[in-house]
Amino acid sequence: QVQLVESGGGLVQTGGSLRLSCAIPQTTFSINTIGWYRQAPGKQREMVAQIHGGDKTDYADSVKGRFTISRDAAVRTVFLQMNSLKPEDTATYYCNVAGRDFQREYNYWGQGTQVTVSS
Repeated sequence: QVQLVESGGGLVQTGGSLRLSCAIPQTTFSINTIGWYRQAPGKQREMVAQIHGGDKTDYADSVKGRFTISRDAAVRTVFLQMNSLKPEDTATYYCNVAGRDFQREYNYWGQGTQVTVSS
């Protein structure tokens, strides 16, 4: 079973920066999509950023121009660089990896890391 481990969350003031990391163990399936999601209290989990189809990237409108998703060449670590943070960015952030082998599709999530932005 794939186990993802997020790190890098913490408390930061408005306008500050954080970089989240997600360690990805070697998988027995081909990874098609890697991404970051977040969930704030009382709200649904939402997609923040993802990489798919090789190097294509997608971002939520609320984070465009402020957040950047990236990965290392071996796809062993995925990052989320967060700049110009706002209080509304406060949430638990989750790493996600999706892919497939010749038999089935896979979808794995990390345990989450807390990001709190103070005003």
